[in-house]
Amino acid sequence: MFYGILYLFLTFIFCFILVVVIKLAYYGFKFVKKKDQPEKPKPAPKPEPVYYIVEKRRAKSQYSEPKEIKFKK
Repeated sequence: MFYGILYLFLTFIFCFILVVVIKLAYYGFKFVKKKDQPEKPKPAPKPEPVYYIVEKRRAKSQYSEPKEIKFKK
């Protein structure tokens, strides 16, 4: 009975250490890969579209300036 508990405990410790080592290696490789790549400049943000409302009247020869509407994201 004692050998079974000892075997179970040692197997658990071995698997725990193995998982921790694999995770640390993964994070290390990810960090080194990220550090090797040069930083790319961020592209300029695209201008937001502007919509205009134009007044439409029948008997008027001149119209006022269109109203500008900007939508916030």
